[in-house]
Amino acid sequence: MEKVAITPQPFYSIESLIDKCSHMAQTDTELIEQSKAGNFSAFEQLIFRYDKDVLNIASRYTRCAEDAKDIYQETFIRVFKGLSKFQQQSEFSTWLFRIATNVCLTYREKKKRNLHLLLDDDNDDETTAVVAVSDSETDSQTFGNEISYRIENALQNLSPKQRLVFTLRHYQDYKLKDIAVMMNCAEGTVKKYLFEATQKMRIHLQDLYG
Repeated sequence: MEKVAITPQPFYSIESLIDKCSHMAQTDTELIEQSKAGNFSAFEQLIFRYDKDVLNIASRYTRCAEDAKDIYQETFIRVFKGLSKFQQQSEFSTWLFRIATNVCLTYREKKKRNLHLLLDDDNDDETTAVVAVSDSETDSQTFGNEISYRIENALQNLSPKQRLVFTLRHYQDYKLKDIAVMMNCAEGTVKKYLFEATQKMRIHLQDLYG
């Protein structure tokens, strides 16, 4: 039988694998420093670690896929612009989620202002009517049953901060102290928002569980 020659693999391939594994295991701090130095690949890795969390927060808050995408993009744009000033006095995730919550709180008001501008345009005829109902139509398509629709309506009757706290606590399962850090307020204030939100939700949904 003819012997088959086996050529040993060079050691550099093993070293390359080790380097790759080490690269994958980099800490947030290491990736932040590399990002600040202009390494965009490192910044992409930071995004990849937390992008699902940010998108979940945005989706639960807005209940609209398009709005959630806008909030997601705006959040990471702000992170990219502000990363050079981040002093790492807190966890990167805490700083990131604080930015995400701020974008959520300001996004609705921004949309309302844009809608008012469209509605005040005398040259527009049918376009404004379509824009004005687009959000509600999207929400109706998203929730296919009566209970989900009622929950959505109840959430929209909360104030922005009440809705955000309720979303972070009950949909994202964050602790109150963590939410307080994200929103840059006292834990007692978060408890107040959550209590008020829960009371309003119970009033709007009392016939569903009463």
